[in-house]
Parts: sequence; C-alpha cells; structure tokens
Amino acid sequence: MTTTISAIDELRPLLEHHARWCISIFLPTHRRGPEIRQAAIRLKNLLHEAEVGLSKRGVRQAEIEELLAPARVRLTSHEFWRLQSDGLALFLAPDFRREHRLPLEFDEHVTVAEEFEIRPLLPLLAGNGRFFVLALSGAHNRLYEATRDSIVELPTPGVPESLDVALRFDDPQSQLQFRTGTSVTTPAGGRRAATFHGHGVGVDDARSNLLRYCQQIDRGLEPLLAGERAPMVLAAVDADRAVYREANSYRHLLERGVAGNPDRVEPLDLLRRAWPIAEPHFAAEIERALARFGDLSSSPRASTRPDEILTAAASGRVDTLFVDRDERLRGIFRADTGEVMLVADGTEDGTVRDLIELAARHTLTHAGTVYALNAGELPEGATAAAILRY
Repeated sequence: MTTTISAIDELRPLLEHHARWCISIFLPTHRRGPEIRQAAIRLKNLLHEAEVGLSKRGVRQAEIEELLAPARVRLTSHEFWRLQSDGLALFLAPDFRREHRLPLEFDEHVTVAEEFEIRPLLPLLAGNGRFFVLALSGAHNRLYEATRDSIVELPTPGVPESLDVALRFDDPQSQLQFRTGTSVTTPAGGRRAATFHGHGVGVDDARSNLLRYCQQIDRGLEPLLAGERAPMVLAAVDADRAVYREANSYRHLLERGVAGNPDRVEPLDLLRRAWPIAEPHFAAEIERALARFGDLSSSPRASTRPDEILTAAASGRVDTLFVDRDERLRGIFRADTGEVMLVADGTEDGTVRDLIELAARHTLTHAGTVYALNAGELPEGATAAAILRY
C-alpha cells in the first residue's frame, strides 16, 4: 500500500523497527508524461544495488529474493507508477514493508543497515513547507497535500463530494429537499441561493444548508488530519470561506485563504496562489525556534557540539534539533562514554553512522522537534544545533 507521511505517528514504525537487514530505497518519481517510465528503471537499478549489498553481507540468495520481491512486483505495475507524487520511499525488512509516495523529490539511493534511514523524510516533519489546501465549493471539494514546489490530491473517504450529496443524506427528517443540479457557487465564482422546495426557503436556508455541508466536510476530515500540525489554506469564494470557518475544528487553518471559485483552477495554479499564504507560517515558526536558541546560546541548554548533542538526544534531553538537510557527519558514537569519532567518507565499518541522522532519530523518538535547514541557516554555521530540555 502506498501512503503519505502525514504525521510523526506514521514515521514511528520506521523509527522503532530494527532487524538484521533493513533496506531503505529513495527515488524521484513523476505524476505524468513519459518520465513516469524512468522511475521503474531507477527502482530496478536500486534493487540490483540492494541485492549486491546484501550479497556482500553474506545473505543467502533465497533470502534476498524474499526481501526484495514486494518491490520487484512494482516494476511491471503500470497503475502503481501512474499514481505517484514527486518522490517514492520504500522500506523492506523481513515481515515488514512500507511504501510512501511523497511531495518531496529525493536523490536516488539505497541503504542496507539494521534500521531504516529516515533522514530524507525530515523536511516533511516540521517547518519545511508541507501544508494542506482545501479547495471548497458547493459543487465539489478536494484536499491537497503541498509543499513549495509540489501539490498532490489526497483521498478523502467519509467526506461528501458536493453540497448535493451532503444534503441528500443529512437530516432525512428535514422538510427541505435540495434539488439536484443546483449549486450555491456559480461557475464564475459568484454567489446565488440554491433552489429548494419546502417551507420558508430563502437566503437563511441556503446558508444553513451550506453550514451543514461544511460541518460534514469537517467531520470527514477529522480522522484524516488527526495528529497533524501542518497548516491548511482554504480556497473558496468569500462567503463559503466564512461559513466553513464556523464549522472548522482543525486548529491549524490559516486566517488568510485563496479567494475565488477553485473549481476551474488547475492544481499547480492553486499552489501558486496558496504558497505565499502558507510560507510566512513556516518562516515564522523557524524564526521563533532560532530566536529561542539565540536566547539560550550562552547557557548550558544550547549546544552545537556533536558529542553533547548526541549524548543529550540519546537520553531524551533534546527539545529542538536543527540539522543541515544535506550535510553528512560520518562517525562513531559511543553512548556509554559520549565519545564521538569522525571518520572519512568511504570508510566501511558496521559501527560508522550518519551522526546527524542518529541525533534526529533519538530526538524524534523522545518527542522532540527536528528542523532540516539549508546550508548557512544553522546557528553559528554549525552542522547541527540543539536546544536542550534541561
């Protein structure tokens, strides 16, 4: 099954799973066009690379085939490749398989270790541009997951697809009956009262039924957004946005929204309008966290030393971790002594780790927050920085 990473709870199985062989595969994908076929070729090459790596570690060929079989099945599935986002992450281990299609373009690579690699997923978790767009009209509604550069529609089981459908099944004892084919929102984006037959029908009735529709949408989205902290941008005509805000229970719905009827707006154009609304939220969140680090920088509760950060993270003392999203810090960490030994790239040793990923794993496991930043954005030019709980 292919899913998105929408909350830390969905990442937790990857953090907690340990096995003799854990295979992590990352590759870029495409939503449309001839490039779709390239992803299957990339996956085939990465599976061959994984096979070679497992063989070098002494894994029997029969066991290798069993491990890689779930991914190899995907190579010839046209439907699978047709339903992709910007990146694909696959995680394979004995009796374990996860596939995630994600709005993030990965550098293609594969790792074989005793735990899954999670570092490429860090930009999706906090302060790095992942948000939702709810496109709402009486005729249709859609929920998108987006980043600065990508947008993909999400399935919304339990959400009525239109005002017509919502009223058809809501409150069967009501004297008002919605007439199929009418819409509260006109194609041009204007407003008109929907046509009802019953008693006392008028503007108040149209608004009341629009509110019921919005309440059903909100109830349907609630289990899909449970545990989420990503902001949401609402795209709708002004009147619909006002009514939806009355019904909304999602705490991270932004005050500003995209004006106008979204029905005739292509997803990429919708993204172009929504990103300037969402971007200040992310910038402010990171600025607040960095300012807090600055306030604590002269105290024992802030550190840029890898040994201090790793020791604190391993014991659950890191509240907020800032890491360079691209820089690797290869080395050996001895948790019993707090000693960190850096090694040169290319060193082959089972104890050599990406120390930045290790710090992030420990931080997330202990309910801390991790910000993956661009080069030069970290405090004091460090590769990693941390705010400690105590």
